Amino acid sequence: MSLLTPAMEALVAEFARLPGIGRKTALRLALHSLGHREEAAALAGALKRLAEECRFCKDCGNLSEEELCAVCSNPRRDAGLICVVESLPDLLAVERSGDYRGLYHILGGALSPLDGIGPRDLRIAELERRVAGGTVRELLLATNGTVEGDATALYLVERLRGADIAISRLARGVPMGGSLDFIDRLTLSRAIDGREKLQGPEG
Repeated sequence: MSLLTPAMEALVAEFARLPGIGRKTALRLALHSLGHREEAAALAGALKRLAEECRFCKDCGNLSEEELCAVCSNPRRDAGLICVVESLPDLLAVERSGDYRGLYHILGGALSPLDGIGPRDLRIAELERRVAGGTVRELLLATNGTVEGDATALYLVERLRGADIAISRLARGVPMGGSLDFIDRLTLSRAIDGREKLQGPEG
């Protein structure tokens, strides 16, 4: 029989759902919340606002509180260049480099047959529709330097072979097996500048 109240047990269970949080850590977080009620109320308010107001950009998949995110709605961004990334942390990593001025497209992961992740599980069809719109001249494939990331990049090149656009990949300043979210700003900046072309605009 649990010695926790139903309310505390419910909070521990919710904390334990979070990635990397086990039962012991969840209990510590719940007890901390109980002892710091103002912080807990602020956290609850922030979570409520997140659930009610936050959505995903209809074009790139970035976080937004409007139909389009701050990047896609910025007229100073280069709409002809799209950086394709696996996840939101990867987008944030590229943006931190300070050298990229195009738009983004979040795939929502990478191809991984062993994990049951195929092309239909990623936002590839949405990317194709953006390319078909006629304003895109180059895709910068910034998938991670992993087996899955490389396979995803090669698949995209094949899938878009008939499109009249250039396709490039981050230069190999990005280490094999590395995640963009953990790469320093200078290395990522140089990788963007030295990106390698995978396909010319002639298809």
